[in-house]
Amino acid sequence: MHSREFDIIVYGATGYTGRLVAEYLAQHYGSRNDGPKWAMAGRSLTKLAEVRDLIGAPADTPLIAADADDEAALKAMCARTKVVLTTVGPYQLYGDKLLAACVATGTDYADLCGEPAWMAEKIAQHHEAAKASGARICFSSGFDSIPFDLGVMMTQQACVARFGRPAPRIRARVRAMQGSFSGGTAASLTATMKAAAKNPALIGLLRDPFALCPGFDGPDQPSGMIPAYEADLGKWAAPFVMAPINTKNVHRTNFLLGHPWGRDFRYDEMVLTSPGEAGKAAAQAALELMKNPFGARPPKPGEGPSKEERERGFYDILFVAEMPDGARLHYAVKGRYDPGYGSTSRMLAETGMALLSCDKPGGIGTPGAFLGEALVRRLAEHAEITFAPED
Repeated sequence: MHSREFDIIVYGATGYTGRLVAEYLAQHYGSRNDGPKWAMAGRSLTKLAEVRDLIGAPADTPLIAADADDEAALKAMCARTKVVLTTVGPYQLYGDKLLAACVATGTDYADLCGEPAWMAEKIAQHHEAAKASGARICFSSGFDSIPFDLGVMMTQQACVARFGRPAPRIRARVRAMQGSFSGGTAASLTATMKAAAKNPALIGLLRDPFALCPGFDGPDQPSGMIPAYEADLGKWAAPFVMAPINTKNVHRTNFLLGHPWGRDFRYDEMVLTSPGEAGKAAAQAALELMKNPFGARPPKPGEGPSKEERERGFYDILFVAEMPDGARLHYAVKGRYDPGYGSTSRMLAETGMALLSCDKPGGIGTPGAFLGEALVRRLAEHAEITFAPED
Protein backbone atom coordinates (compact mmCIF):
# COMPACT_ATOMS: atom_id res chain seq x y z
CA MET A 1 0.00 0.00 0.00
CA HIS A 2 2.99 2.33 0.41
CA SER A 3 3.15 2.85 -3.35
CA ARG A 4 -0.41 4.15 -3.67
CA GLU A 5 -1.05 7.43 -5.39
CA PHE A 6 -2.80 9.13 -2.45
CA ASP A 7 -2.61 9.05 1.32
CA ILE A 8 -6.20 10.18 1.91
CA ILE A 9 -9.32 10.54 -0.21
CA VAL A 10 -12.24 12.52 1.23
CA TYR A 11 -15.36 10.86 -0.16
CA GLY A 12 -18.46 13.06 -0.11
CA ALA A 13 -16.47 16.29 -0.29
CA THR A 14 -19.38 18.15 -1.89
CA GLY A 15 -21.58 17.60 1.18
CA TYR A 16 -21.59 19.98 4.12
CA THR A 17 -19.45 17.93 6.51
CA GLY A 18 -17.29 16.48 3.74
CA ARG A 19 -16.45 20.00 2.63
CA LEU A 20 -15.37 20.85 6.19
CA VAL A 21 -13.07 17.81 6.26
CA ALA A 22 -11.51 18.80 2.93
CA GLU A 23 -11.19 22.41 4.04
CA TYR A 24 -9.44 21.33 7.24
CA LEU A 25 -6.93 19.21 5.32
CA ALA A 26 -6.28 22.02 2.85
CA GLN A 27 -5.78 24.68 5.52
CA HIS A 28 -4.02 22.58 8.16
CA TYR A 29 -1.75 20.45 6.02
CA GLY A 30 -1.84 21.90 2.50
CA SER A 31 1.25 24.10 2.86
CA ARG A 32 3.34 21.55 4.73
CA ASN A 33 6.06 19.68 2.87
CA ASP A 34 5.31 16.62 4.97
CA GLY A 35 1.56 16.91 4.49
CA PRO A 36 -0.53 14.07 3.07
CA LYS A 37 -1.19 13.58 -0.61
CA TRP A 38 -4.96 13.85 -0.69
CA ALA A 39 -7.86 14.06 -3.12
CA MET A 40 -11.55 14.94 -3.13
CA ALA A 41 -14.16 12.50 -4.37
CA GLY A 42 -17.89 12.48 -5.01
CA ARG A 43 -20.51 12.00 -7.68
CA SER A 44 -19.90 15.17 -9.71
CA LEU A 45 -16.57 16.54 -10.92
CA THR A 46 -18.23 19.90 -11.54
CA LYS A 47 -19.43 20.18 -7.94
CA LEU A 48 -16.10 18.95 -6.64
CA ALA A 49 -14.32 21.70 -8.57
CA GLU A 50 -16.71 24.27 -7.11
CA VAL A 51 -16.01 23.08 -3.58
CA ARG A 52 -12.25 22.96 -4.21
CA ASP A 53 -12.33 26.64 -5.20
CA LEU A 54 -14.71 27.56 -2.37
CA ILE A 55 -12.45 26.14 0.35
CA GLY A 56 -9.28 27.58 -1.15
CA ALA A 57 -7.65 24.25 -1.93
CA PRO A 58 -4.92 24.32 -4.60
CA ALA A 59 -6.20 24.29 -8.15
CA ASP A 60 -4.34 21.05 -8.82
CA THR A 61 -6.07 19.18 -5.97
CA PRO A 62 -7.07 15.86 -7.57
CA LEU A 63 -10.79 15.26 -8.08
CA ILE A 64 -12.32 11.80 -8.46
CA ALA A 65 -15.83 10.96 -9.65
CA ALA A 66 -17.37 7.86 -8.06
CA ASP A 67 -21.03 7.17 -7.37
CA ALA A 68 -21.99 5.29 -4.19
CA ASP A 69 -23.73 2.64 -6.32
CA ASP A 70 -20.88 2.13 -8.80
CA GLU A 71 -18.88 -0.81 -7.46
CA ALA A 72 -16.21 -0.66 -10.16
CA ALA A 73 -15.60 3.06 -9.71
CA LEU A 74 -15.44 2.73 -5.92
CA LYS A 75 -13.02 -0.17 -6.07
CA ALA A 76 -10.79 1.70 -8.53
CA MET A 77 -10.86 4.76 -6.26
CA CYS A 78 -10.00 2.77 -3.13
CA ALA A 79 -7.09 1.04 -4.87
CA ARG A 80 -5.47 4.46 -5.39
CA THR A 81 -5.33 5.51 -1.73
CA LYS A 82 -4.20 4.38 1.71
CA VAL A 83 -7.19 5.86 3.56
CA VAL A 84 -10.77 6.76 2.63
CA LEU A 85 -12.69 9.21 4.83
CA THR A 86 -16.39 9.12 4.05
CA THR A 87 -19.18 11.44 5.15
CA VAL A 88 -21.79 9.96 2.79
CA GLY A 89 -24.60 8.73 5.02
CA PRO A 90 -26.88 7.34 6.16
CA TYR A 91 -24.39 4.54 5.74
CA GLN A 92 -27.08 1.87 5.77
CA LEU A 93 -28.41 3.47 2.58
CA TYR A 94 -25.20 4.57 0.83
CA GLY A 95 -22.26 2.86 2.53
CA ASP A 96 -22.35 -0.83 1.62
CA LYS A 97 -20.40 -0.75 -1.63
CA LEU A 98 -17.72 1.69 -0.46
CA LEU A 99 -17.04 -0.34 2.67
CA ALA A 100 -16.83 -3.55 0.65
CA ALA A 101 -14.42 -1.86 -1.79
CA CYS A 102 -12.13 -0.77 1.05
CA VAL A 103 -12.13 -4.27 2.53
CA ALA A 104 -11.41 -5.85 -0.87
CA THR A 105 -8.52 -3.49 -1.62
CA GLY A 106 -7.00 -3.45 1.87
CA THR A 107 -7.72 0.27 2.22
CA ASP A 108 -8.14 1.91 5.61
CA TYR A 109 -11.53 3.55 6.17
CA ALA A 110 -13.11 5.96 8.65
CA ASP A 111 -16.66 7.30 8.76
CA LEU A 112 -19.10 9.15 11.02
CA CYS A 113 -21.51 6.25 11.43
CA GLY A 114 -23.92 6.20 14.34
CA GLU A 115 -26.04 3.34 13.02
CA PRO A 116 -25.46 0.31 15.27
CA ALA A 117 -27.65 -2.14 13.35
CA TRP A 118 -25.72 -1.50 10.13
CA MET A 119 -22.42 -1.62 11.99
CA ALA A 120 -23.27 -4.99 13.55
CA GLU A 121 -24.24 -6.32 10.12
CA LYS A 122 -20.97 -5.13 8.56
CA ILE A 123 -18.92 -6.61 11.40
CA ALA A 124 -20.52 -9.99 10.72
CA GLN A 125 -20.00 -9.64 6.96
CA HIS A 126 -16.54 -8.11 6.70
CA HIS A 127 -14.49 -8.34 9.90
CA GLU A 128 -12.62 -11.50 8.92
CA ALA A 129 -12.11 -10.33 5.34
CA ALA A 130 -10.75 -6.99 6.59
CA LYS A 131 -8.32 -8.85 8.86
CA ALA A 132 -7.17 -10.83 5.83
CA SER A 133 -6.76 -7.81 3.53
CA GLY A 134 -5.27 -5.55 6.21
CA ALA A 135 -8.01 -2.92 5.91
CA ARG A 136 -8.60 -1.08 9.19
CA ILE A 137 -12.25 -0.05 9.31
CA CYS A 138 -13.00 2.73 11.83
CA PHE A 139 -16.67 3.43 12.40
CA SER A 140 -17.91 6.40 14.44
CA SER A 141 -14.90 8.67 14.00
CA GLY A 142 -16.62 11.92 14.97
CA PHE A 143 -18.46 13.28 18.01
CA ASP A 144 -20.05 9.89 18.07
CA SER A 145 -18.01 8.36 19.45
CA ILE A 146 -14.41 9.58 19.74
CA PRO A 147 -14.63 11.86 22.83
CA PHE A 148 -16.41 9.08 24.73
CA ASP A 149 -14.40 6.14 23.39
CA LEU A 150 -11.05 7.83 24.02
CA GLY A 151 -12.34 9.54 27.16
CA VAL A 152 -13.04 6.18 28.81
CA MET A 153 -9.66 4.86 27.65
CA MET A 154 -7.77 7.79 29.16
CA THR A 155 -9.85 7.72 32.34
CA GLN A 156 -8.95 4.06 32.81
CA GLN A 157 -5.30 4.85 32.20
CA ALA A 158 -5.50 7.48 34.96
CA CYS A 159 -7.19 4.95 37.26
CA VAL A 160 -4.42 2.40 36.73
CA ALA A 161 -1.83 5.09 37.48
CA ARG A 162 -3.60 6.20 40.66
CA PHE A 163 -5.28 3.07 42.00
CA GLY A 164 -3.28 0.31 40.35
CA ARG A 165 -6.30 -1.08 38.50
CA PRO A 166 -9.04 0.05 36.10
CA ALA A 167 -12.43 1.17 37.36
CA PRO A 168 -15.27 -1.34 37.08
CA ARG A 169 -17.75 1.52 36.66
CA ILE A 170 -17.54 4.83 34.77
CA ARG A 171 -20.20 7.48 34.31
CA ALA A 172 -19.87 9.92 31.39
CA ARG A 173 -21.73 13.17 31.98
CA VAL A 174 -22.08 15.92 29.42
CA ARG A 175 -21.63 19.04 31.55
CA ALA A 176 -21.99 21.61 28.80
CA MET A 177 -22.45 21.67 25.06
CA GLN A 178 -23.20 24.37 22.53
CA GLY A 179 -23.87 23.54 18.92
CA SER A 180 -26.08 21.33 16.83
CA PHE A 181 -26.16 17.72 15.82
CA SER A 182 -25.46 17.18 12.15
CA GLY A 183 -28.04 16.55 9.45
CA GLY A 184 -26.31 13.25 8.88
CA THR A 185 -26.94 12.24 12.50
CA ALA A 186 -30.62 13.10 12.13
CA ALA A 187 -30.90 11.23 8.82
CA SER A 188 -29.12 8.21 10.28
CA LEU A 189 -31.49 8.05 13.25
CA THR A 190 -34.49 8.36 10.94
CA ALA A 191 -33.20 5.58 8.69
CA THR A 192 -32.52 3.38 11.71
CA MET A 193 -36.02 3.87 13.10
CA LYS A 194 -37.56 3.07 9.71
CA ALA A 195 -35.46 -0.09 9.46
CA ALA A 196 -36.54 -1.16 12.96
CA ALA A 197 -40.19 -0.59 12.07
CA LYS A 198 -39.80 -2.97 9.13
CA ASN A 199 -37.74 -5.49 11.09
CA PRO A 200 -38.69 -5.58 14.80
CA ALA A 201 -35.74 -7.90 15.49
CA LEU A 202 -33.51 -4.85 15.20
CA ILE A 203 -35.08 -3.33 18.31
CA GLY A 204 -33.35 -5.87 20.54
CA LEU A 205 -30.04 -5.16 18.86
CA LEU A 206 -30.48 -1.41 19.32
CA ARG A 207 -31.12 -1.95 23.04
CA ASP A 208 -28.20 -4.33 23.54
CA PRO A 209 -25.13 -2.49 24.88
CA PHE A 210 -22.95 -5.37 23.62
CA ALA A 211 -24.45 -5.51 20.11
CA LEU A 212 -21.03 -4.77 18.59
CA CYS A 213 -19.27 -7.46 20.65
CA PRO A 214 -20.28 -10.70 18.91
CA GLY A 215 -20.09 -13.70 21.19
CA PHE A 216 -19.80 -11.62 24.38
CA ASP A 217 -22.67 -10.88 26.75
CA GLY A 218 -21.51 -8.61 29.54
CA PRO A 219 -23.15 -7.54 32.79
CA ASP A 220 -26.34 -5.53 33.08
CA GLN A 221 -25.70 -1.89 32.29
CA PRO A 222 -27.22 1.29 33.76
CA SER A 223 -29.98 2.36 31.39
CA GLY A 224 -29.19 6.09 31.41
CA MET A 225 -32.84 6.64 30.47
CA ILE A 226 -34.23 7.58 33.89
CA PRO A 227 -33.64 11.13 35.16
CA ALA A 228 -31.85 11.02 38.50
CA TYR A 229 -30.28 13.36 41.02
CA GLU A 230 -26.55 12.67 41.37
CA ALA A 231 -25.58 13.78 44.86
CA ASP A 232 -21.83 13.58 44.29
CA LEU A 233 -22.13 16.06 41.42
CA GLY A 234 -24.96 18.11 42.92
CA LYS A 235 -27.00 18.06 39.73
CA TRP A 236 -29.76 16.19 37.94
CA ALA A 237 -28.83 13.87 35.08
CA ALA A 238 -30.99 13.36 31.99
CA PRO A 239 -30.92 10.93 29.03
CA PHE A 240 -28.39 11.67 26.28
CA VAL A 241 -29.52 11.08 22.71
CA MET A 242 -26.15 9.73 21.55
CA ALA A 243 -25.64 7.28 24.41
CA PRO A 244 -27.10 4.25 22.56
CA ILE A 245 -24.30 4.36 19.97
CA ASN A 246 -21.47 5.68 22.14
CA THR A 247 -21.88 3.02 24.82
CA LYS A 248 -21.76 0.26 22.20
CA ASN A 249 -18.52 1.62 20.79
CA VAL A 250 -16.95 1.91 24.25
CA HIS A 251 -17.78 -1.72 24.97
CA ARG A 252 -16.45 -2.78 21.54
CA THR A 253 -13.12 -1.09 22.27
CA ASN A 254 -12.88 -2.96 25.57
CA PHE A 255 -13.86 -6.19 23.76
CA LEU A 256 -11.31 -5.79 20.95
CA LEU A 257 -8.48 -4.96 23.35
CA GLY A 258 -9.13 -8.13 25.35
CA HIS A 259 -11.18 -6.54 28.16
CA PRO A 260 -8.43 -4.52 29.88
CA TRP A 261 -11.18 -2.75 31.88
CA GLY A 262 -12.69 -6.08 32.93
CA ARG A 263 -15.42 -8.32 31.61
CA ASP A 264 -17.72 -6.82 34.25
CA PHE A 265 -17.20 -3.19 33.16
CA ARG A 266 -20.29 -0.98 33.49
CA TYR A 267 -20.72 2.33 31.69
CA ASP A 268 -23.42 4.87 30.88
CA GLU A 269 -23.83 8.42 29.54
CA MET A 270 -26.18 11.21 30.55
CA VAL A 271 -26.49 15.00 30.37
CA LEU A 272 -26.20 17.11 33.52
CA THR A 273 -28.80 19.84 34.04
CA SER A 274 -28.74 21.75 37.34
CA PRO A 275 -29.60 21.36 41.02
CA GLY A 276 -33.06 21.65 42.57
CA GLU A 277 -36.51 21.62 41.04
CA ALA A 278 -35.33 23.48 37.94
CA GLY A 279 -32.81 20.74 37.22
CA LYS A 280 -35.42 18.05 37.80
CA ALA A 281 -37.81 19.75 35.39
CA ALA A 282 -35.07 20.08 32.78
CA ALA A 283 -34.18 16.41 33.16
CA GLN A 284 -37.82 15.39 32.69
CA ALA A 285 -38.05 17.64 29.63
CA ALA A 286 -34.94 15.96 28.20
CA LEU A 287 -36.63 12.58 28.65
CA GLU A 288 -39.57 13.80 26.57
CA LEU A 289 -37.19 15.23 24.01
CA MET A 290 -35.74 11.75 23.45
CA LYS A 291 -39.00 10.86 21.67
CA ASN A 292 -38.22 13.47 19.00
CA PRO A 293 -34.68 14.75 19.60
CA PHE A 294 -34.40 16.86 16.46
CA GLY A 295 -37.71 18.74 16.68
CA ALA A 296 -40.28 19.54 14.05
CA ARG A 297 -37.67 20.42 11.44
CA PRO A 298 -34.60 18.19 11.81
CA PRO A 299 -31.43 19.32 10.06
CA LYS A 300 -31.01 17.84 6.61
CA PRO A 301 -27.80 16.36 5.22
CA GLY A 302 -26.02 19.20 3.47
CA GLU A 303 -27.30 21.83 5.88
CA GLY A 304 -25.29 23.28 8.69
CA PRO A 305 -24.41 26.27 10.85
CA SER A 306 -22.39 29.27 9.76
CA LYS A 307 -18.65 29.48 10.39
CA GLU A 308 -19.31 31.87 13.28
CA GLU A 309 -21.79 29.46 14.85
CA ARG A 310 -19.37 26.56 14.47
CA GLU A 311 -16.60 28.54 16.12
CA ARG A 312 -18.81 29.54 19.05
CA GLY A 313 -19.58 25.91 19.80
CA PHE A 314 -17.93 23.73 22.44
CA TYR A 315 -18.46 20.69 24.66
CA ASP A 316 -17.34 19.55 28.09
CA ILE A 317 -17.65 15.90 29.14
CA LEU A 318 -16.91 14.62 32.64
CA PHE A 319 -15.96 11.00 33.29
CA VAL A 320 -16.51 9.78 36.85
CA ALA A 321 -14.63 6.57 37.62
CA GLU A 322 -15.91 4.66 40.65
CA MET A 323 -13.71 2.15 42.45
CA PRO A 324 -15.00 -0.73 44.60
CA ASP A 325 -13.81 0.95 47.84
CA GLY A 326 -15.72 4.15 47.05
CA ALA A 327 -12.75 6.13 45.70
CA ARG A 328 -13.49 8.27 42.66
CA LEU A 329 -11.49 9.89 39.89
CA HIS A 330 -12.70 12.69 37.63
CA TYR A 331 -11.45 13.06 34.07
CA ALA A 332 -12.55 15.58 31.43
CA VAL A 333 -12.66 15.80 27.66
CA LYS A 334 -13.25 19.31 26.35
CA GLY A 335 -13.53 20.43 22.75
CA ARG A 336 -13.65 23.73 20.96
CA TYR A 337 -16.07 24.18 18.02
CA ASP A 338 -19.57 22.82 17.76
CA PRO A 339 -19.67 19.05 18.20
CA GLY A 340 -21.73 18.05 15.15
CA TYR A 341 -19.71 19.84 12.48
CA GLY A 342 -16.68 21.90 13.47
CA SER A 343 -15.17 19.40 15.89
CA THR A 344 -16.45 16.29 14.11
CA SER A 345 -14.79 17.27 10.83
CA ARG A 346 -11.48 17.73 12.62
CA MET A 347 -11.82 14.40 14.40
CA LEU A 348 -12.47 12.54 11.15
CA ALA A 349 -9.54 14.21 9.40
CA GLU A 350 -7.17 13.45 12.29
CA THR A 351 -8.39 9.85 12.40
CA GLY A 352 -7.31 9.61 8.77
CA MET A 353 -3.94 11.13 9.58
CA ALA A 354 -3.43 8.73 12.49
CA LEU A 355 -4.34 5.73 10.34
CA LEU A 356 -1.46 6.59 8.02
CA SER A 357 1.02 5.62 10.73
CA CYS A 358 -1.02 2.87 12.39
CA ASP A 359 0.62 -0.55 12.55
CA LYS A 360 -2.31 -2.52 13.99
CA PRO A 361 -3.69 -5.53 12.08
CA GLY A 362 -6.78 -5.07 9.93
CA GLY A 363 -10.40 -5.69 10.88
CA ILE A 364 -13.46 -3.69 11.84
CA GLY A 365 -12.54 -1.78 14.96
CA THR A 366 -12.89 1.55 16.70
CA PRO A 367 -10.69 4.64 16.87
CA GLY A 368 -9.87 3.63 20.45
CA ALA A 369 -8.85 0.07 19.63
CA PHE A 370 -6.86 0.97 16.50
CA LEU A 371 -5.37 4.35 17.40
CA GLY A 372 -5.71 4.98 21.14
CA GLU A 373 -3.22 7.44 22.58
CA ALA A 374 -1.76 8.29 19.17
CA LEU A 375 -5.13 9.80 18.22
CA VAL A 376 -5.46 11.51 21.61
CA ARG A 377 -2.14 13.26 20.95
CA ARG A 378 -3.18 14.30 17.45
CA LEU A 379 -6.50 15.69 18.66
CA ALA A 380 -4.81 17.65 21.42
CA GLU A 381 -2.15 19.03 19.08
CA HIS A 382 -4.27 19.78 16.03
CA ALA A 383 -8.00 19.72 16.82
CA GLU A 384 -8.19 21.70 20.09
CA ILE A 385 -9.58 18.79 22.11
CA THR A 386 -8.14 18.32 25.60
CA PHE A 387 -7.95 15.15 27.70
CA ALA A 388 -7.00 15.65 31.36
CA PRO A 389 -7.74 14.47 34.91
CA GLU A 390 -9.49 16.99 37.14
CA ASP A 391 -8.39 15.89 40.58
